[in-house]
Amino acid sequence: MRDAIDSAAALFADAGIDSARYDAEELAAHAAGTDRGRLALLGPPDDEFFGRYRELVAARSSRVPLQHLIGTAAFGPVTLQVGPGVFTPRPETEAMLEWALKQAEAQQLPALIVDACTGSGALAIALAHSLPAARVLAVDDSESALDYARRNCAGTAVELIRADITQPGLLSELDGQVDLMVSNPPYIPDGAELDPEVAQHDPEHALFGGPDGMSVITPLAHLAARLLRPGGLFAVEHDDTTPAATVQTVRGTGFFDEVVSRPDLTGRLRFVTAIRNNQP
Repeated sequence: MRDAIDSAAALFADAGIDSARYDAEELAAHAAGTDRGRLALLGPPDDEFFGRYRELVAARSSRVPLQHLIGTAAFGPVTLQVGPGVFTPRPETEAMLEWALKQAEAQQLPALIVDACTGSGALAIALAHSLPAARVLAVDDSESALDYARRNCAGTAVELIRADITQPGLLSELDGQVDLMVSNPPYIPDGAELDPEVAQHDPEHALFGGPDGMSVITPLAHLAARLLRPGGLFAVEHDDTTPAATVQTVRGTGFFDEVVSRPDLTGRLRFVTAIRNNQP
């Protein structure tokens, strides 16, 4: 098995996959029906394992996402079902999750959370997991994404809503009542060069935010301004080319203070946070 993993890692590295060794081990664990940390404890694999592993390695070498091959993606404290038709959550977004949880703990929040553009349900489920007393609403307009979200939300208290977040008057019954709104929206500028795993396998609807990447972030900022109570918190992920534009957009609503772009786990500015002011 060690030789097979070594060969797969070398093949992945030649294919331009940065996480070559990790992916080789994850696929071996998946083929063996175990966890990556237990691979060293296994006995010699049989021919059936090697057949499965060869198929997985060939698919990953062609840049099919690792998460599509194993069917799951880890995000913060939870593991999500993912696959074709839904955006695969990335570790970069965990920085926004950590910020939200720290704020919730410091301010003894929240009672009501909205996750706009929820996709697989990643942020909503992770927040609900860590804040079991909160009411969490997750909104998306993609039926394909919501199919995954429904499976992921099973057994949780997350409430799923199919709706376009740019729709006027959305969730108007909650105006001025929301404690925290988070979003990982489509924000990549049209025409941006992407890795094959993203360009060929993530749904375009979940990726692209217009020519400047701001076509969804702008209405999101106005939605947050309407839904959040004074002192409520807003966090929205943005492209690494648009931190200034996102700050300007959120600040430009006139309803937010302390508008700051913050770094992800790699140190790149990746999400903006803000506090709803007292403007009516």
